[in-house]
Amino acid sequence: HMIKQYFMCNFLHGRKAGVNMVLPHPVFQAVGTGTDGSREMTDMADVRVAGKQYPLETSWGAPLVWGDSRNSLWRRAEFAHRGIRTGLLVLVVGRYAQFVRRFLSSAEVHFLPGGMVTYYILTDNPRTLDPPIELGPERELRVVPVAELPGWERLAQRRMALLASAIKDPIRSEVEYIFCADVDQEFVAPVGEEILGDLVATLHPELYKMPRNAFPYEIEETSSACVEEGEGDYYYTSELYGGLVAEMYSLARACSVLILQDQANGIMARGLEESYLNRYLINHRPTRVLSPEYSWWDSALSADVPVQRLVSLGRQCESLDQQNREEHNC
Repeated sequence: HMIKQYFMCNFLHGRKAGVNMVLPHPVFQAVGTGTDGSREMTDMADVRVAGKQYPLETSWGAPLVWGDSRNSLWRRAEFAHRGIRTGLLVLVVGRYAQFVRRFLSSAEVHFLPGGMVTYYILTDNPRTLDPPIELGPERELRVVPVAELPGWERLAQRRMALLASAIKDPIRSEVEYIFCADVDQEFVAPVGEEILGDLVATLHPELYKMPRNAFPYEIEETSSACVEEGEGDYYYTSELYGGLVAEMYSLARACSVLILQDQANGIMARGLEESYLNRYLINHRPTRVLSPEYSWWDSALSADVPVQRLVSLGRQCESLDQQNREEHNC
């Protein structure tokens, strides 16, 4: 057991091995292949807004996704006739039940519009969805009962384990892709097939283009989520992440193991499950990275984006002072 635990810890924690040292947020040009086989610059006007140019690629060659870019339009057309079913999972416990109808109603309009979608609602109170929400064609809703989890910290400790369990049964036999989202959000513009990829993470809007030393990685060396100086490319939000079912199962299971290890030692990373997510994504770089369009809230630090697509109501409330919180019914 000790040998297995040592192997898992080192495999998942993977210090520096295979990590290239790069600037946190280099601005990359989109490069295409010319008719003569030469490399040529492609037109980036489709993601140039008010004189600002937006990068289309990460340092390791993964697409950096903006919803109205030509690459995104091609991606939607590519998946349009494949008949792929995608899952969207949210955890709805305690006071978060107040957000579920707004979340689902907005997803019906903007999440993979016209696509085949199954919503997975992990909840401690199935009656939250009575009466049921009317869904469009090829849209389904599955309620997965979970035990009551009072308190945000306990919820954070259990979310990855619940995600892994749900993927194992029933999700992996029902959908090809699964995305996990916080329920206290609202879709406000189309989120289409451009997000589909093997392993997909979303950039944190307040830390986009910030220097590496501004990222709130876990720095406590005794934590399984610890990130050493020089590791890491971006800081990802836990508001939205996903990918192929197999990839998401690996992510959720690995993060839950790290969380349980720390819990046994009386440790919890300062960023809760977001810290463990970022630790995992350093060692398993995403194959698609979603721009802050896909996780945004109104704050002085949030990045300017061409289009706001998914807005976090919860984190927006956190960024307000007490008076403004009351005005926004936080």
